[in-house]
Amino acid sequence: MRKRIIAGNWKMNMNHSEAEKLAGNIVQRVGDVTDVEVVVCPPFTSLLMVQNVIGDTAVSLGAQNMHWEENGAYTGETSANMLLTLGCNYVILGHSERRAYFHETNEIVARKAKAAIESGLTPIVCVGETLAEREEGITEKVVETHIRGALSDLSQEMFDGTVIAYEPVWAIGTGLAATSEQAQQVHAF
Repeated sequence: MRKRIIAGNWKMNMNHSEAEKLAGNIVQRVGDVTDVEVVVCPPFTSLLMVQNVIGDTAVSLGAQNMHWEENGAYTGETSANMLLTLGCNYVILGHSERRAYFHETNEIVARKAKAAIESGLTPIVCVGETLAEREEGITEKVVETHIRGALSDLSQEMFDGTVIAYEPVWAIGTGLAATSEQAQQVHAF
């Protein structure tokens, strides 16, 4: 069985000094826990600051996104190598907000996932349905489409090194919460 992962996506919150303080608090609380992988994913502007705080502790560093290309004329983008040099081990890909606001498709997520793995990062690929999709009864269809599409370019070995995060979109910032039974149904599927 794989080790459980708790990953915190800090989204577009906190400046670097606030991130430094939060990272320090997390390191203190996590201590030397090793039965769960704890990952923090601060904004890009705080990655170095947070890495300096977490250092060689039981807390791992992740980024919130990356581009699939190694370098080039992609203003505002970040490559896997850039993330690796900052100490990142993980990268969140296919987050519902990236899909909704930036029109990222499964094909784009697939390119990013493959580039992440080939570079040595562990992708955390987000999958999940909206409230309308849940009410329509197509949760499993949506999740399957996300998984098959976003991981289509991966070999079995690459797939084995990928984290799939079920993210019920309808429970993000809505005041609604997925029950453990709902989440477990999707995990079992």
